[in-house]
This record gives sequence, C-alpha cells and structure tokens, in this order.
Amino acid sequence: MYRRVIWTLFSSFLIFTALATANQEEEQVVSSQTVPVISISGAIGPAVGDYVIKEIQRANLRSNSPAVIISIDTPGGLSSSLRDINQHILASKIPVLCLVYPPGARAASAGTYILYACHIAAMSPATTLGAATPVQIGGGGMPGGTQEEKPSEPSAMEKKILNDSIAYIRSLAQLRGRNVEWAEKAVREAATLSATEALELNVINLMAESSQDLLNQLNGLTLEMEHQQLEMDFSNAQLDPREPDLRNKFLATITDPNVAYILMMIGVYGLLLEFYSPSFGIAGITGAISLLVALYAFQLLPVNYAGMGLMLLGIALIVAESFIPSFGLLGIGGIVAFVLGSVFLIDSDLPELRVSMSLIYTIAIGSAALIVFVLKTLMNLRKKQVVSGEEALIGIEATVLNDFATRGYVHVEGERWEATSDRPVAKGEKVNIVAVDGLTLKVKKVSRSQQNAGNTSKH
Repeated sequence: MYRRVIWTLFSSFLIFTALATANQEEEQVVSSQTVPVISISGAIGPAVGDYVIKEIQRANLRSNSPAVIISIDTPGGLSSSLRDINQHILASKIPVLCLVYPPGARAASAGTYILYACHIAAMSPATTLGAATPVQIGGGGMPGGTQEEKPSEPSAMEKKILNDSIAYIRSLAQLRGRNVEWAEKAVREAATLSATEALELNVINLMAESSQDLLNQLNGLTLEMEHQQLEMDFSNAQLDPREPDLRNKFLATITDPNVAYILMMIGVYGLLLEFYSPSFGIAGITGAISLLVALYAFQLLPVNYAGMGLMLLGIALIVAESFIPSFGLLGIGGIVAFVLGSVFLIDSDLPELRVSMSLIYTIAIGSAALIVFVLKTLMNLRKKQVVSGEEALIGIEATVLNDFATRGYVHVEGERWEATSDRPVAKGEKVNIVAVDGLTLKVKKVSRSQQNAGNTSKH
C-alpha cells in the first residue's frame, strides 16, 4: 500500500518536472531571438556564395530569427556568385540587413550590388562603396605589365555587359527605394562614395558602428516586406556570428586560383612520373587526386580555355623535349606557351582571383631547370663513345686454358676463345687481349710488373 502511494507520488513528480522543463524551454525559445551574422571578407567567389546562400536559407527556416545581417568588406567578385547571392536575398522571407563593416572596409563592385539588394543598407564610419563598373572578360592587360591602350568607342560586347549591369542595379535601387541615378553612375563611371555621402544621397538607409548598433537603431521601425508592413522587434535579439563549415572552408581553399594552379601542376607531373616508372604507386594516386580536385575547382572559376590549352601545349612540349632532343627548341617553346597560358588562365580583374605571377615564374623556372638538366645529361651521354662488339674485348685480361707456344685457347668473360701469342704461355697464366682477328684473339703475356700491380690492388 505504502509502496503504491510512494510510487504514484514519485511518478507525478517526474511528470510535473518534465512538463515544467518543457514549458521553460519553450518560453526561452519564444523569448530569445537570434540574428545570424554572415561575414563576407575578401573576393566573392563560389565558396563565399555557397556560404552566404546556405546561411540565408538556414535563417529563413528558423522561427526565432527575425532578420539576418550580412557584414561586407569586399573588393568585388564573380558576377555569377553575386547574382546567386542576390537571388536568395530578394527571395528571403525575413529582412536581410547589410552592413559595410568594420571601419575602413569597402563594398566595391559586386559588394555595391549586394548592398542595393538588401532590405536595409547600412555603413560604418570610414567605409566606402561604389566602383561597380563591370570589367571585360580577359581585360585588364598583362598582370604586372602596362595597360594596353583601349579604343575610345566600346565594342558591342562591352556595351551589352555595361547596359545589362546598369539595368540590374537600377532595378535593385527602384525595388528598395534608393538613389537610382547614383546607382547608374557607380556602374557607368565607377563612382564611389563615403559612408556620410552615401547617407546624404539616399544610397544607404543609415550609418551604424556595429551589428548591435544596427539592431538598436532598427528596433521598432517598420519595413515593407512582401507588400506588408513589418514592425521590426530586436529588443530580445542576440547576435549569432556564423562561420563557414568545413565544406565551405575546403571549397574556399581549392578555389583559390593559386591553390588550384598548384594542384593541377602536381596532378600533371605526378601522372607523368607514374608513366615514366609504371607502377600504380604514390605518384599516380597523388597526381590523379590532385588533378581531379583542380579540375573541379577550375569549373567553378572563370577559366579561359585558350589559356588552359596553352598550358597543356607547353607541358606537352616540355615532355617531348625529354623524348625527342631538339637542343632546347621544344623546351623553350613549351616554357613560353606555359607562361602565357598561366597568365591568361583566369578571366578576372581582381588580384585575389588571378594566379600569382611569382608562382607562375617559379614553376616556369623550375621547368626550365628540368629541361637544362635533361639536355646536359643527353649531351654527356652523346660525348661518351660507347664501345660494343669485338672491339670491347681489346685490353681485357684473359686466362690461358692450356699450354701453347703460338696457338691455343683462353677464357674471357665466361667464354672460350681461340688465341695466338708471340711467346709461349702456360696454363693458368694471365694474358692481355691486344687485337681481334675474326674469331681469334691476339694475346700478349702480362709482364711481372703488371701482375704485381694487380696483386697489390687486390690486397
């Protein structure tokens, strides 16, 4: 009886505790709001685009995220990644707040488009935006070289790219009710503004010193979302900085043009080394994996296939030099093609999205050193007179097989030869071969001084 009462009371206590804990957790979830903070730092490429898009989608799926903040500090990036990001910003069911941060940061080129696409655009003091003119694919001249003189009249393709970019940023400005004229000027004339100037010209909505300051200023304000008035409430909101996951970090690493370039070279030379010494070993496995990863990275980057073709031609000529010696002609041509292909490999105006010239020169010099080594080795081999056949027997020491005065038999390198001598020799004596007459060897008796020297050397 007592046991039943005790068990009933204990069960009721457990149920009450569980319900109280659940209600408390539910109250905490309802009362606590988190605002994810996405940071764009550096050039906007495939990895950054994937990271930003995933975080925007994640914030839209969470019920306790009233908004999402994008912190920007970028010199620009790829048009494809930019448009993917903006599509998800425009489709977001919660406000996307954009802040150019920290002080000294910039939202140049692609960053300006993202700033215009966000529901709220803000800048920290001492930040800038603008310079959104699209660069012609393959333009910018030779990295590190002089800029080629451009014609005064833009080409038809340049006009198409420029007009498309102008229409795109004008549509974003009209959607968010911001300065349309300056948006067009930023694209057409590469105009730039400071944070204070941008606020005065209605390019941005406000200035904020930090993400928390941005939330404090927006708290209680009304924003139009999907043709409805939304009152923003950030009184209980907490910032939630979001870092890229392992996949994004790996993608960011391999889509670095320098890393992808090195991986491709490791892949090519690894496979060549495997072909030189056939055996599916470390060189072949490393080369195959590196080449596949490099190809995956290049298909995400703006690759110029003419540059890729020049690189492959250069590598083929360098390899051909080791098989078909041309006294450096193929090798020099291969290095020239390789360097030109490396320069033209990536179609981007941003230094962050180009292959470093120092890296190109280093690999080119290494390839040139390899060619010099191969040529030097071949020349040394050609200088050596390779003796073969009967002439190779002259000067070799033979052993007499039987006593003879003028004609008999000797043992030479495992073979029995007929020999003639101008002096009598005894069985077991050592003789030198001085000439070859058909199948007969002419031998000469080894002097005692030569025998003593041979014995001394043996001891």
